[in-house]
Amino acid sequence: MPSAAPPVLHYIFDPLCGWCYAAAPLLAASRLPGLQLQWHAGGMLSGAARRTITPDWRAHVMPHDERIAALTGQPFGDAYYNGLLNQIGATLDSTPPIAAMLAAESMAGLGLAMLARAQTAHYVEGQQISTLGVLQSLAQELGLDGRAFVTQYQDALAHAVADHIQQSREWLQASGGQGFPTFLLEYTEAASSRRVGQRLDISPWLGNAAGWQAHLQQLLDTEAAPI
Repeated sequence: MPSAAPPVLHYIFDPLCGWCYAAAPLLAASRLPGLQLQWHAGGMLSGAARRTITPDWRAHVMPHDERIAALTGQPFGDAYYNGLLNQIGATLDSTPPIAAMLAAESMAGLGLAMLARAQTAHYVEGQQISTLGVLQSLAQELGLDGRAFVTQYQDALAHAVADHIQQSREWLQASGGQGFPTFLLEYTEAASSRRVGQRLDISPWLGNAAGWQAHLQQLLDTEAAPI
């Protein structure tokens, strides 16, 4: 009898979403034996939704960021609060960091590592992660060849990123998620041997990565058929 397909945790997010930054420790804690992670970047600030930093934008996001910091302990740097958020006219565009993730993934399977590094660059270091120079520097920090990264990045920007964003939005709609971040656990149900999807509520676990990991492991142990 063939073995069941392994369970997959689908992560639907955006690199410039503050609540996705809040969920970053949960994502890191989701690396469990036998569980595959599949990421879907939804382009929250892509295309017509791109923003530029203005005083109104700073006033809008700061209370959310301060709440995230208080709830989860995620760090927000002075270079972000009083540096980046005061760079009036700077562009906030989700497409470049998503293209950088696609490039890093195609080069070395480092898409999620690029996400983690870009989030720290944005929220702690106040860097403009919608610019190629910053993204190339982050790629080099991850051990990628800078010139090869630029080639892969430009290819992703020209071809793959639009389809990826569209497919990610389709995943969000199909999951019944209301926005970013959304976690969807896909697994083979032990009782019926059917492939099912279960949207997971992360709100009780924000700031408690160990508790989330135990919760996720319990779901795998009780709901998913053995691999």
